[in-house]
Amino acid sequence: MSTIFTVFRKELLDTWRDRRTIVFMVIIPLLLFPVLFKIMFTVQESQADKERAKTLRVACLAPEGTAQRLVEMLRGGEGIEVVADVPRDSIMAFTRDGRLDGAFVVADDFDATLSELGPGRIDFYYKSTDDQGIARARLRKIADAFEEALLVERFEGLGWKRNIVEGVDLRTHNLASTQEQIGKQVGGFLPYIFVIFCFMGSMYPAIDLGAGEKERGTLETLLTAPVNRFHILLGKFGVIVLSGLVSAVVSIGGLYIGVRQSREIPDEFFAMVTRILGVDTILIVLSLLLPLTVFFAGVLLSISLTARGFKEAQSMISPLNIAVIIPAILGMLPGIELNAVTALVPVLNVSLATKEIIAGTIRAPDLALVYASLVVFAVLGLWGATLWFRRESTIFRS
Repeated sequence: MSTIFTVFRKELLDTWRDRRTIVFMVIIPLLLFPVLFKIMFTVQESQADKERAKTLRVACLAPEGTAQRLVEMLRGGEGIEVVADVPRDSIMAFTRDGRLDGAFVVADDFDATLSELGPGRIDFYYKSTDDQGIARARLRKIADAFEEALLVERFEGLGWKRNIVEGVDLRTHNLASTQEQIGKQVGGFLPYIFVIFCFMGSMYPAIDLGAGEKERGTLETLLTAPVNRFHILLGKFGVIVLSGLVSAVVSIGGLYIGVRQSREIPDEFFAMVTRILGVDTILIVLSLLLPLTVFFAGVLLSISLTARGFKEAQSMISPLNIAVIIPAILGMLPGIELNAVTALVPVLNVSLATKEIIAGTIRAPDLALVYASLVVFAVLGLWGATLWFRRESTIFRS
C-alpha cells in the first residue's frame, strides 16, 4: 500500500505541475458557468429590453365598420406605428423583409359574419426569428383585447352572461411534489455536467501519465524501479480518478456561483433547489461517479499507453467525447426512464439515476443494478488497462 501511495503522490505532483491539467480540471469548470450565465442573461435581457422598447411598424387593412376599432386600438397602443396605404398584395413581402413588424388583414365580410354570430376572420402576419416572440406577443395582446370587447358586446346584446360558453370549470391539481417537479427538470441537466467534466478532468492526466511519460522518456525510468508494475498502474489510476472527481465537484461549484449571481433566478427557487441538492444527495451522486470514473480511467489510460506521443493520444481520445456526450444527452430527454435495461448502459445509467435521486423517486432495485453495472465496468476498465500496461510492445511502442 505504501508503494502505491508513493507512486500516487509522485504522479499527483507531476500532474499538478502541468498547467494544461489545472486549466481543464479546475479553472474551466470553475469559471465556465459564471461567465456563461453572465453573458447569456446579459445579452438576453438586453435584447428583450430592446424589443420591448422598439416602435413596431404595423399595417392593418380593415373594411369600414367594426374592424376600424382594431385600427384605433393599434394606434392607441404604446410603441406602435400604424402604417397606412400598404398594398394588400405586398403585406407578406413587406413583413418578410422587415419593412413591417406585423400586419392584420381583416376579411371584407367581417361585419356580416359577426352579425350572424360567427367568428370574423383576421389574418395576422409576422416574422419571428430572434426577437423571443416579444413583437408577436405585443401585437397579439391588442388583437385579444379587441376580440374580448366584441364578445362582451355580443353576450350583452343577447342578454347572456359572458361565461355561458364555459361548459367546464376545470381545476387542475398536480400531485407531483415540488422536489419531483424540480428534480425532473434540474436533475436532467446536472448529471450531464457531472459526467462531461468528470471525463474531461480525467482525460488530460490520463494522456500525460501515459503517452506524456513515454514522450518525455520517464516511463522507462519508472519501470526500472524495484516496484510491482501493478502498483505503478494503481498509483496512476488514483491520480486520474481523483482528477476526474475534482473536476466534477469544481464544475458544480462553478454552476452554484453562476446561478447564485444571476438576478433573473428568484431567491425562492434557488433556496428550494439548494434544499433538494443536500449533502446526502451530492454524496450519493459522487458514489455513482466513482466507479464510472474508474471505467473512464481504464479506457483513457489504455489508449494513452497505446499512443506514441501526447498529440497522438489526444487525437485518439478526442472522438470519445461524442461517445460520452450522446448517452448523457439521452438521459435528459423525456420518456427515457431508469429500468433494467437502461441501468446497464454506462453514462446513461448515471444520468438517469441522478435524475431520479434528485427527484426523490429512485427505486432501490434500480439503484442497486446501476451500482452493480458500474462496478463491473470499473473492474473491466482496470483489468483492460492492466493488460495493456504489462505488454512490453505497448509500453515501448515508438
